[in-house]
Amino acid sequence: MHSLYGRDLLKMNDLTSAEVADLVSVGLTLKGRLRRGVPHALLSGKMLAMMFFKPSTRTRGAFEIGMQQLGGHAMFLSSDDMQLSRGESIADTARVLERYVHVIMARVFAHSVLTEMADASRVPIINGLCDMHHPTQTLADLITIKEYFGGTRDVRFAYVGDGNNMVHSLLHAAPLAGMHIAVATPSHYAPDAGIVNEARAIAEHNETDLLITSDPYEAVANADVIYTDVWVSMGQTDVPERVHALEPYQVTDKLMGAARPGVKFMHCLPMHRGEEVTASVADGPHSIVFDQAENRLHAHKAVLALLCSTEAEGLL
Repeated sequence: MHSLYGRDLLKMNDLTSAEVADLVSVGLTLKGRLRRGVPHALLSGKMLAMMFFKPSTRTRGAFEIGMQQLGGHAMFLSSDDMQLSRGESIADTARVLERYVHVIMARVFAHSVLTEMADASRVPIINGLCDMHHPTQTLADLITIKEYFGGTRDVRFAYVGDGNNMVHSLLHAAPLAGMHIAVATPSHYAPDAGIVNEARAIAEHNETDLLITSDPYEAVANADVIYTDVWVSMGQTDVPERVHALEPYQVTDKLMGAARPGVKFMHCLPMHRGEEVTASVADGPHSIVFDQAENRLHAHKAVLALLCSTEAEGLL
């Protein structure tokens, strides 16, 4: 039985380098099977519960369609429609759902909601996004990078913008995948110091570089990939201050020109052209943002297959 079967996936540093590589490999294998029309009903008869506390396009679409392609079924649950809205606890909700389904994915605000669910549930819990981490998006990013660069080892990755949940997952993931990472943010919107320390330890172990800076041009020097995200995430209220502080971190053609000639632009979407990235970059020849979005489907299928099926071991 492979190491991921029956496990939770709450954050990227729950995984080892080998497990990250397995998830990326299985995602690409399943993508190939889908394109060739090869059946891969690894989860026939199994059920996924999808709990949403935040709006979603890619997370819901990729998990729901992915579960169907794997031969299973998915059930959508809005927080407004569940008894949570009337005071039932997260733990009790998890204990009930585990009696009905084989895996639960939740898209939430606080990471503590996920840990409470994981403590209560006997079936795997998947983090579909929280305020601190976004591991399923990050796995799609790694799949995309491997497709374009032939692998992830020694790829130079730069993130420019807000030090948010996306950065936290990328900081964990990059050194696990053997990538060098540089992050440029304003000092008062820097990533969580504890997560940076965790990432530094992973980077040291894997002999990769990690740079935290306030200078976007320092971050993108020699970069193979430049990545950004929206400046204002769901639930944040300090919009004018945030936008003003982040204006120097907009990804422009000039910033792209400071990286390597073949640099790729990545964004987890949705994006706001004219804010964190110019339209000329977002829609230009270096942009691979919709390949990323497509790979959410294959990343989610890899997670579901490896967490929920003993047969998935045959894909490794």
